[in-house]
Amino acid sequence: MHNEDFSQPMFNALPKAVIALAVLVMGVELVITVGELGILGGETAIGWRLQVIRDYAFYSPLLVWLFETGNWSLEHLKRFVTYSFVHWSFTHAIFVTMFLLALGKLVGEVFGNIAVLVIFFACGIFGAIVYAGLTGDDRPLVGGYPSVYGLIGAYTFLLWVGLGAAGENQYRAFTLIGFLLGLQLFFGLVFGTGSDWVAEVAGFALGFLLTPALAPGAFKRFMQRMRQR
Repeated sequence: MHNEDFSQPMFNALPKAVIALAVLVMGVELVITVGELGILGGETAIGWRLQVIRDYAFYSPLLVWLFETGNWSLEHLKRFVTYSFVHWSFTHAIFVTMFLLALGKLVGEVFGNIAVLVIFFACGIFGAIVYAGLTGDDRPLVGGYPSVYGLIGAYTFLLWVGLGAAGENQYRAFTLIGFLLGLQLFFGLVFGTGSDWVAEVAGFALGFLLTPALAPGAFKRFMQRMRQR
């Protein structure tokens, strides 16, 4: 018989940043879901989701309004971040969390906790900006997919480098994002979904481009090159 140690925490292998983000995503969703079920908050809790979307979602016209008014207060800027933690449904939040745990673990093990946080928030913010700039869609942007797609971009970069080092076809690294975008195209044609995919592609692109700068030792190498000049 071999002696297995079952005393280790089940989340021990996950980077702390990934755990924290997942807790935030599902924590918000669970409170809203419990309210919708009538378990918490009474009758008013049934409308919590709509209230949270109204107060924390991102809206495309906001970007133009910010430039026109110059009102760059936290009250409005928060939406570039908070929309990633608000979802249309429990299922929506579950799928975001699954991607976050899987991709966050892979990226976090290589680049560390800080890199995971930078990619998650930077790609979410960038996705909102591109969504507003290219679509002008009045439908609120909610959900963590643009941020999670940033982690997919980081993972794709890892595959790209790995395949290159092995002398294999590097474009195979884009299989996952190609599959996901194909699914979105299918559902968009069948169910007529909105323009959220624009924010998600933007998040992916920034994640892919940002990752090399977050690699261990990247800043040190950059400073060495600057001194050589």
